[in-house]
Amino acid sequence: MAELSDEELVSRLQGGDKSACTVCIDRYGTAVYRLALRLLKNEADAEDVMQETFLNAFKAIGSFEGRSSLKTWLYRITYNNAMMRLRQKDPALLSIDESWPPEDGAVIVPQQLFDWCCLPERELTSEETRQKLATAVTDLPPALKGVFLLREFEGLSTQETADALEISTDLVKTRLYRARLQLRENLADYFASAQPSGV
Repeated sequence: MAELSDEELVSRLQGGDKSACTVCIDRYGTAVYRLALRLLKNEADAEDVMQETFLNAFKAIGSFEGRSSLKTWLYRITYNNAMMRLRQKDPALLSIDESWPPEDGAVIVPQQLFDWCCLPERELTSEETRQKLATAVTDLPPALKGVFLLREFEGLSTQETADALEISTDLVKTRLYRARLQLRENLADYFASAQPSGV
């Protein structure tokens, strides 16, 4: 059964095949847990959300119509469960201004920008840099973080990300742009200090 396509897997799940549940968890459990952990920053919460996600998915599998991939659908459930958990802990965490660009036409530019392309590859791949980037991503507002993680870490397309988050592709692009700007500003000092003198 490990060689089943997602379409065949969904068909078996919808037919009540219990062994298909195990295959689904084996196939997507790591990805679901990874997304939940990055969103929640807590291993216990991430494990709970992973379990909730698969329970929700298996209960609702009859309504899955295949308009998105199985993986995208699981990401949507994971994201919703994680956001629900965050909202319970602190409703203010999820507040984000959706209007972009601002109505007056002004475009907000980060106070500090640094051109990452000027850094040698070893700086971008160092453990310290990866840690700094991971921390900066963790500090993004949840709505921006969700888009950034799905697009940049999980490799979903703009349309797949929109499907997973149940938002428009335009909003995906807006949030991704804002996330990148915020990351550039937050990491500007670090990357400026990592740049060799004289460059």
